[in-house]
Amino acid sequence: MTTAPSLRERKKQRTRQALIDTALALFGEHGFGGVTLDEVCAEVEVSKRTFFRYFTGKEAVAMAPLEDMWRAFLDGLETCPADGRPLLDLLESVLLTALDRVADGTWASRALRSYRLLQVTPSMDAHGLHFCEDTLRSVLGILRRRLDLPDDARPRLAGDMLVAAWRHALGGWAAEAEDPPSVADLAARVRDAMAALPGSLTLPATPRAL
Repeated sequence: MTTAPSLRERKKQRTRQALIDTALALFGEHGFGGVTLDEVCAEVEVSKRTFFRYFTGKEAVAMAPLEDMWRAFLDGLETCPADGRPLLDLLESVLLTALDRVADGTWASRALRSYRLLQVTPSMDAHGLHFCEDTLRSVLGILRRRLDLPDDARPRLAGDMLVAAWRHALGGWAAEAEDPPSVADLAARVRDAMAALPGSLTLPATPRAL
């Protein structure tokens, strides 16, 4: 049985969400470089000290919607059934469950704004690469603790393929997003990308006919 969050915890969640929503709105209007951390904090009426209780900087708050999904993924990986299915199938299932967990009715809009900022902001891109590498290391740590895996490159490559499929799905979703954007559409694109992985590994390099 899940315990309801305390009043203090709910206040913290509201403050964190207000920082995310405000930052994304300001960055979208003025550009990532056109907004200072002081301006974000002033808009939410919190101190920078309070901001740093939640985020390490502007990049982290701007990336929060996408990073929250991956944190939900790691939580799911800790508890998902280890039932002997192919590792990529397990990872796909946990990813889709994580998407479902974060889909609160507004997450898709925040994630879309975050991704579009990422595409035009080099410092966010660098932050995202570090976050991705840290997340993959965490994935491998959880998998090796819970599963009997070979001590070779295959588990890491499975994680890399999951991330590649996610990036492909996310990019296509952002380019053709509905109004409002749909988590169901993103999940369908993830399924399609994962289904295409086996064929991509055996795709023949046939010369083009002259």
